Amino acid sequence: MNDDASAPEQTAADAEIRSGTVLPARRTDVELVTDDHLTLVGELAEPLDRPSRGTLVTLHPLPTAHGFMDSHVLKKAAARLPELADIAVLRFNFRSVTSPRGTSEGSFGDGVSEGFDLRAAVHEVVDRGLPTPWLVGWSFGTEVILKHAREHVDAGHVAGVVLLSPPLHRTSDDELRRWADVGVPVVALVPEHDDFLQPEEAARRFAIAPTVRVVPVAGAKHLWVGEKYVRIVLDAVADLVVPGTAPLPTTWTAPSA
Repeated sequence: MNDDASAPEQTAADAEIRSGTVLPARRTDVELVTDDHLTLVGELAEPLDRPSRGTLVTLHPLPTAHGFMDSHVLKKAAARLPELADIAVLRFNFRSVTSPRGTSEGSFGDGVSEGFDLRAAVHEVVDRGLPTPWLVGWSFGTEVILKHAREHVDAGHVAGVVLLSPPLHRTSDDELRRWADVGVPVVALVPEHDDFLQPEEAARRFAIAPTVRVVPVAGAKHLWVGEKYVRIVLDAVADLVVPGTAPLPTTWTAPSA
C-alpha cells in the first residue's frame, strides 16, 4: 500500500483548473479482495488535511471497450473533488482490467460476477469509516449498480446513486423494478446525444422505477468529452454528495508556503 501526499501536478497559484489538473489529496493505493478470492487494484483519494464530508465509489465503463479506473471523468473526479469539495473518491479496476495502477485478477463477467467487485469496494469504504458512499457508475458501471447495488442500499451502506450515461443494455425490466421503492436518491444523467440511450427513451425505460430521476444533459455525448461536460458532471455529483458545493471553482489558488 502506497500513501502519497506529494505535491500536485500541473497546478500553480491562481491557475485555471484544466483537463490535466491534479489538485492536492492524500492518495493511497488499495487492494480489494472479493468474495470469490480475487484481488482488485485501486486508489483512494482523500482530502489532504481534513476529514472527508462525503465519499464516492466509482464504477468504470465497459472493460472490453477500454473502460478502466482512469476513464477520464472518474480520474478527474479523483483529481479534483477531494480538494474542492472534501469528497473521498475510490476508483478501482474491475476484474481482468489493467491500468497504470496495475491489473485486477479474474476474467470479465459481463456485469454478473462484477457484483463481487462492487461488494468489495463498498466494504472497503465502510471498513475505513468513511462517510456512507454514493455510487457513481458510468455506462457499464451503471449496469453493475442496477444489477447488484440494491443489497447495499438495503443494508444502509449506500447514501445515493449517480448513473452516468446508463445504456440499460444488460439491465432487465425486472432489475429496474427493484429500484421502484428505493429509499435513497438515484439520479441518471443522460446525454442528449448518447449513442445508446437518449433522454426520451431513458424516461420511458425508467418509468417503472419512478424514484429514479432522469436528468437530460443538453449537448452531451456518451463519453462526456470536453471540459464543459466534465464540469457539469462533477458539479452535479458534488452537489448531491455535499449540498452547496456546486458550482465547483474553475480556478485554484495554492496555499501560501
